[in-house]
Amino acid sequence: MTVKTALVTALVFLFLAAAAPAQDIDVKAWDAVVEKARGETVYFNAWGGSESINAYLEWAGEELRERYGVKLVHVKVDDTANAVTKVVAEKAAGKDEGGTVDLIWINGENFASMKRQDLLMSPGWAEDLPNWQYVDVENKPTIRTDFTIPVEGLESPWGMAKLVFFYDSARTDAASLPENADELLEWAEANPGRFSYPQPPDFMGSSFLKQILAEKAEDQAVLQRPAEEADFEAVTEPLFAYLDKLNPLMWRGGKAFPQNYPAMKQLLADSELDIIFAFNPSEASSAIANQELPDTVRSFTFPGGTLANTHFVTVPYNATARAGALVTANFLLSPEAQARKQDPKYWGDPTVLALSKLDDKDRALFEAINLGVATLGPDELGPAIDEPHPSWMERIEEEWKRRYGVGN
Repeated sequence: MTVKTALVTALVFLFLAAAAPAQDIDVKAWDAVVEKARGETVYFNAWGGSESINAYLEWAGEELRERYGVKLVHVKVDDTANAVTKVVAEKAAGKDEGGTVDLIWINGENFASMKRQDLLMSPGWAEDLPNWQYVDVENKPTIRTDFTIPVEGLESPWGMAKLVFFYDSARTDAASLPENADELLEWAEANPGRFSYPQPPDFMGSSFLKQILAEKAEDQAVLQRPAEEADFEAVTEPLFAYLDKLNPLMWRGGKAFPQNYPAMKQLLADSELDIIFAFNPSEASSAIANQELPDTVRSFTFPGGTLANTHFVTVPYNATARAGALVTANFLLSPEAQARKQDPKYWGDPTVLALSKLDDKDRALFEAINLGVATLGPDELGPAIDEPHPSWMERIEEEWKRRYGVGN
């Protein structure tokens, strides 16, 4: 081989090596992952609109640096879609390695979009993380389906959102509280004008409709498929039959609705409503601390389950610090990090872990948390009901507006 030929061969080899995608990391060889992560900088694209969440991520960054030699940079975004757009643009430009986004806080449509466009690191890695052993997959189905989209290990659970109800114990007897949708209707009949929900398509109002739909549908499984694949009128008939009965029993006879959750919360504070609801189990305690609600407000839930979803972290297919991103995801899933996140002093976000899977020392971290006077404990929140496919709500909101949309 001539010197010239050897030089050309070497250059071609180097070009191919640079252009070829990096080999997938073997998450099961965890010690090797941790070693590879040392010295990496992880650019974590996450919402930056909360001082408490930002402070929590600063703490996580300090722990990652001290324990694993990983530097965590919080890239603050106001919309997760912006992080997804970065990855889309890099793929369009052929930048299949050396991406600028290493980790994303994500769920819902943004995850569905990245999965659909093959923008996620594969194969599925989340269930091979060491701390996956503590995840509550038995009672939280939204951990494996993100707004009906199968997760398939392509994102790691980070926290929970759960529908809970609030009432003022100074005015309402706890023994009379409903335990399901049918009992709520009976309660409204006995207490006319004392319940309402925000007018859809407000998020909380639509969430209430989804809760009733999930309870009243004859086959919940059909809700996990696009609405176009089912008989919409037949599936939703129990929902609208229920609302037809509830509507005249509500605040202002169902002729007006609260605009949003803050407006509904104010009606409870003003003693115009006796039961309201939110998607954060810590919301009532937070409102009490901020003097928005009286300290006699308490929480309850439906024992058979309420609507829930999970938020996650995921790794783009072209992430630069893949090992560091995995180490970060695993740390965020640790009992220590999850307990701190659930503490209202730092964040107040419900854990994705099953306390029954923890040893005594780690379980004690959660048991020591002062959740607030009105916050239910993790074991009191009840089962989680999965979100229906988004197409159901688009059509339900249209039909709701046609039937009841007279709020002002």
